[in-house]
Amino acid sequence: MNLIIDAGNTFVKFAIFEGRNIVFQEKVETKDFCKAIKMMFGRFPKVSHAIVANVGGLEKKDIAVVAVFCKVHQLNYGSKVPYRNCYATPKTLGVDRMALATAAFYQFPNKNTLVVDAGTCITYDMVLGIGDYLGGAISPGLSMRYKALNEQTNRLPLLQMEDLLDFIGNSTESSIHSGVINGVCCEIDGVINQYRQRFTDLTVILTGGDAQFLSKRLKNTIFAHSKFLLEGLNYLLEYNKH
Repeated sequence: MNLIIDAGNTFVKFAIFEGRNIVFQEKVETKDFCKAIKMMFGRFPKVSHAIVANVGGLEKKDIAVVAVFCKVHQLNYGSKVPYRNCYATPKTLGVDRMALATAAFYQFPNKNTLVVDAGTCITYDMVLGIGDYLGGAISPGLSMRYKALNEQTNRLPLLQMEDLLDFIGNSTESSIHSGVINGVCCEIDGVINQYRQRFTDLTVILTGGDAQFLSKRLKNTIFAHSKFLLEGLNYLLEYNKH
């Protein structure tokens, strides 16, 4: 069994894989990490390996707790990857993007694949059918755009994401929702169209926390896959065991 740990700044996502199947998933606040780890190994004592994708929320002492129970691989730029990395600055490539590229490489072999991860940021990652990872783009996600409008103006309120009734806003609040939601959808559709013009037979994967909300609003044909990052991390753990 493999333990997958995807650690953000506030929350940590756990997944336990048996082979390629997820048998357990949980999300906890970073402050509850050690307690959750001990409970998890009490419930799943057969976990032998773990991978940690840490963007800053976990400290060394937290990762050391995991190492008490099993072998741990901390994902970084020096980790082995199955694709050819053509990124100009591989040391700065986020571990989440490494995992997404890996999932694309294994799940869509010999296909040109664009992965759109709609979370705190929206990332675009392009993997060619020949196995080359090219890079992509990074832009602000939905929640970041709502916060920016509030924090960088004097009067605009901080809103929570909700359904957009019309792209023409007839109040300040509906105008903000239109600008954020319609803006993100137009961006994603526009970026996908750019990639389709350059790459034939393009497969597009949409994942991340806002994927479900956005999937029904996009014009392009996409595959929504909520567990794509976790599966990519599991592939990387297997790839780095030897």
